[in-house]
Amino acid sequence: QRQLVESGGGLAQPGGSLSLSCAGSGVDLDIEAIGWFRQAPGQERQLISCISSTDGSTWLTDSVRGRFTISRDKAKHTVTLQMNSLKPEDTAIYYCVTVNGKGGLCPYPGETRWYDYWGQGTQVTVSS
Repeated sequence: QRQLVESGGGLAQPGGSLSLSCAGSGVDLDIEAIGWFRQAPGQERQLISCISSTDGSTWLTDSVRGRFTISRDKAKHTVTLQMNSLKPEDTAIYYCVTVNGKGGLCPYPGETRWYDYWGQGTQVTVSS
């Protein structure tokens, strides 16, 4: 059974850091494009980052660019979202998701229909 598992969430102070990991069961993440979404209370889920499996290209949305970094560890078969300079508005549940039908490439940011398998999410809370 294909499953994704997020880990690494928790409580951080503004300006602090957290590292989120995405691992797979029944799927090799090394050959999958992986996106990160987040959902804040009362808000819709928002795509914030993606990493391709073909050429390693990455994308981050404007609100996190310069603070977050997405990377892949092929030896561990995981994808990491390193979050630095955290702000209270980063508080949300974070999900990793596989991309289907794009040959290992990330879709254009607005085309979220390509994302198929979701994890259960990990809670990130940024508060003083």
